[in-house]
Amino acid sequence: MKITDASVFPYPAGDSSVSRLALEARSLGYDSIVADRVPATTIWDIEVIPGIVLTGMPAKEVQNRAGKNRGTGSVLSVQMGDNGFNRAVAGTPGVHILRGIGTADKRAFDHVAAKIAADNVTAIDIDLSPVIFGRGHPRQKAIHRYRDLLVLCRRFEFPLTISSSARSVLCLRSVREVAGLCSLFGMDETDVRAALGGVERITGSGEDTVKVIP
Repeated sequence: MKITDASVFPYPAGDSSVSRLALEARSLGYDSIVADRVPATTIWDIEVIPGIVLTGMPAKEVQNRAGKNRGTGSVLSVQMGDNGFNRAVAGTPGVHILRGIGTADKRAFDHVAAKIAADNVTAIDIDLSPVIFGRGHPRQKAIHRYRDLLVLCRRFEFPLTISSSARSVLCLRSVREVAGLCSLFGMDETDVRAALGGVERITGSGEDTVKVIP
């Protein structure tokens, strides 16, 4: 199973080149990264997977964009909205990941949305940036949202991914650090390993092997 950071933002969206992010990711224990708006390539033995993140658009437009993206090899992620939006998007073919549950309203992703995500093999992303860089209430909110997410995940078994949302090499975290951060909201090593392999699961790439967290 490939260990993947499900979302990084190289220059010009961030301040580090995709090459620099790939080199750092390799040193931190990753096999691949999903990088925003870059072509597919391999750098420093790290597979760079093209990523597209859609934000602030209605469900109908997301569905149109998802249809056009199918077969391109890009991982399409969508920022969460309200409950109706999330239900519609979770069931849209071509949408790979729903992002932003750590900052979403508590009712934004319920058992109905979870069932739709499971049926369509749509992943829900655990973005670690609010946990790493957040303070006070925003950080606690993210932790609580991720705890609630795990309850739904264990019931409905939809995929999870884990992302750093790194815009700089300084924002990346090692696989071991990721495991420690995820333990704050109840994920054990098996859970973390499965979520770090979530991109491979939703894209259907690679072999079904397991990489042990060092």
